Amino acid sequence: MYLSRFKYMPLIGTIGNYKKEYFSKDLIAALTVAVVVIPQSMAYALIAGVNPVYGLYTAIVSTIIASAFGSSNHAIAGPTNAIALLVAGSMAPYMAQENAYEMLFLMTFMVGILQILFGVVKLGKVINFVSHSVVIGFTAGAGVLIGLGQLSTLLGMSIKGSSHMSTMEKFYYVITHLSQTNIYALGLGLMTMAIIIVCKKINNKLPGALIGIIIPIIFIILFSLDQKGVKLTGFIPSSLPPFKMLVFDVSVVRNLFGGAVAISIIGLVEAIAISKSIATTSRQKIDANQEFIAQGLANAGGSFFQCFAGSGSFTRSAINYQSGAVTRLAGMMSGVVVALVLLFFAPYAQYIPSPCLAGVILVIAYNMVDKKEIKHIIKAGKFKSDSLAMMATCIATIVLPHLDVAIYTGIAISIALYLKDTNKAPMKILVPSEGINGSVIEKEVRAIKEKMDILIIQLEGNLFFGSAEDLQAKLDDLVDKSKVFILRMKYVANIDLTALGVLKVFIRTVKESGGMIIFSGVKSEFSSLLMNTHMNSDVGEDNIFMSENEIFASSTNALERARTIIGPDVRGQEADSASRKLQESKSILSISPDLESKNTAAF
Repeated sequence: MYLSRFKYMPLIGTIGNYKKEYFSKDLIAALTVAVVVIPQSMAYALIAGVNPVYGLYTAIVSTIIASAFGSSNHAIAGPTNAIALLVAGSMAPYMAQENAYEMLFLMTFMVGILQILFGVVKLGKVINFVSHSVVIGFTAGAGVLIGLGQLSTLLGMSIKGSSHMSTMEKFYYVITHLSQTNIYALGLGLMTMAIIIVCKKINNKLPGALIGIIIPIIFIILFSLDQKGVKLTGFIPSSLPPFKMLVFDVSVVRNLFGGAVAISIIGLVEAIAISKSIATTSRQKIDANQEFIAQGLANAGGSFFQCFAGSGSFTRSAINYQSGAVTRLAGMMSGVVVALVLLFFAPYAQYIPSPCLAGVILVIAYNMVDKKEIKHIIKAGKFKSDSLAMMATCIATIVLPHLDVAIYTGIAISIALYLKDTNKAPMKILVPSEGINGSVIEKEVRAIKEKMDILIIQLEGNLFFGSAEDLQAKLDDLVDKSKVFILRMKYVANIDLTALGVLKVFIRTVKESGGMIIFSGVKSEFSSLLMNTHMNSDVGEDNIFMSENEIFASSTNALERARTIIGPDVRGQEADSASRKLQESKSILSISPDLESKNTAAF
């Protein structure tokens, strides 16, 4: 198969397996995507604070490269709203400089190189550290910022020195100078927004943004509204993206590095999320590391053709898939279509009113706030880790002056809350009854008030240094609560030396107080660890019961051993003791929900 032989050059595999019937479907999808991407890419360029033509350049070059090298057949890359806002935030202090665009393209190159490195060293799983809640919070905050930032353009206001002002400063200026509103600009912007909304209600496939820009152009020409204070986009060159060498400057690299890291991370999160989302229905296997490399090549390569950083687009990818695209060639052809439009129809773009592009952006900004998902996260718990991470990231995005800091804040909070939730040592206390039924009762650690003959301590999950303190506190509460303790290790997935040290202290403390420790359900991989740490000699070889194939066997044997140690008075005279009845106990099955479905050794 071509696809397997050319894993890192998937385009070759696609061409090798291409069929004639695919072309018409890919072409229709490409034309549909191009209709959407033209107004979107120009609007995103304005969000990034650059001339709209650079949005078109990015929609051409980045889209073609990412589609050629990506692992998804349907994901469409290029300029996106969130990345454009990050670009604007990183470049804001430098846009007044003469070499601003040189710095912009160098940062795009840096983003690409970082993403390629992430893919080469196979850091695909690292992206999981950026939680879904952080992305939702950042996107919502970005939507608010984008919307506020476009109000002045929608109202036709001209703000002196706006390039040095934050979004909130611009918003304050707008609300304190509403008297400067240009009614014609506002009318055109609202017209565009209304057309987009109506088109969406009539049919989702209608290119509302494109129609919403074309109709106002007619009004501009008929009524000469450009002479009444309505600002137009201006001249856009009729040429393909020009090749231009980058200007490397160590000081620029140092200044823009933090922003480049944030853009590369969020860009990859977007791209992977989109690819996986579509793959759930297309059934295509997604390689995260290959997607990293594809996005990196798109940004690094695009930087030589005057592109700013881009990523995968949720809207355009969904349209591409829903329009019937079969292969990656659909994405590449959409880039070619945009190039042809730029080459032959660019002169007409100068009549596009800026308030109309602002209207497109405002609709996009509103849709960026995923209200349904936000409600879902909050409903799960206002003070849960996901909710707190989402709200903190959203607020930081709106309030903090640097968006890359907002991203790092969200990631840090997300990881900190996760660690907070994982520093607990999962433990269950099982008390075997002395009755004829042989039942086992589950109790909380603090519920054990009186001294028992036998207590079963069931340890679970990963016992590591982070949970060692909690483990020690729980075991300390149990030291004087029993004569014999059975440490059930069956459901311990992993244990490190710090946690083993806590168990060792517990064993010695129990022995000093005249008690006894028995291990049950010890997995083979843990036996050498017990031996190397001399815990087998502390406990005694006779008191270690390995995990067996028979359900409950090791704990039955451990419980029998415990009763033997205690003596015949405790064991009682019943022919069927609790230890022998343990295998038939239904209550023990409720201790772990997967016991009934597993035929491996329990306890």
